[in-house]
Amino acid sequence: MHLPSASDLLLTAIRTAYKAGKAILEIYNTSWETTYKTDQSPLTTADLKSHEIIVTGLHPAGIPVLSEEGSEITSGTRMNWKRYWLVDPLDGTKEFINKNGEFTVNIALMIDNHPVAGVIYLPVADILYFGSKDLGSFRIGPPLAGENILEDTFSDLLQKSTRLPAIKNSGPLTLLASRSHLSSETAAIIRKIERKNKDCRMLNAGSSLKFCRLAEGSADFYPRFGPTMEWDTAAGQAIAENAGIKVLTWPEMQVMRYNKSSLLNPWFIAFNPDRIDPSGL
Repeated sequence: MHLPSASDLLLTAIRTAYKAGKAILEIYNTSWETTYKTDQSPLTTADLKSHEIIVTGLHPAGIPVLSEEGSEITSGTRMNWKRYWLVDPLDGTKEFINKNGEFTVNIALMIDNHPVAGVIYLPVADILYFGSKDLGSFRIGPPLAGENILEDTFSDLLQKSTRLPAIKNSGPLTLLASRSHLSSETAAIIRKIERKNKDCRMLNAGSSLKFCRLAEGSADFYPRFGPTMEWDTAAGQAIAENAGIKVLTWPEMQVMRYNKSSLLNPWFIAFNPDRIDPSGL
């Protein structure tokens, strides 16, 4: 049996994320229906359409898919998986509903319960981020090369890409916060950092875009002391880590683990170790 190479899998994820993002954008520019899940989080027509496209697009790789919109798979089943895709078909549904453009498609390849490769596509900005343990992390766009992304080889995509980090930040320490989910605990540590580092600036961003900002080099520290799910962070973590960013649980400062019995993440921090040492916080 032929096993796909890492670059083959990444290319499949890139093409699939792009197709899903374009379908989301069609709905975004027209009208959609919004319902609410049992936890009162919003669910739109775009979430469901993207999920359908992603599951179909990833199926030929022969690797199981765990998606936010298909998360009824039991822990007893998924905990036996050595490799699987971890997917958020539309990360930032509130951003989508509020029409601020800061929503993404997230696809991560998980091996031994750690994200080793990730793809994030921002449909409105038409930017694609991807990264893997073997290659590092990259950005294409804005804008992308139109429909050619569905025909390009992986080598073609690398030639069009910018290696991350693309920015060497020597200015103010840049702190990231969620646009829609800023907890009091997160606000408190931000104030603490601001007291210790007078030259700071705040940057708000939605969805997994925060991990992309870290990977690019345009931001330095992202604390998340509030609820997130594993599919919210996996693709972003893969891209950030392979651009030199650390992602650790807080306050334990341990490696993030995935495919737990509960898919709820612990609190975590993501940071550029060349710009900030969080051990004294």
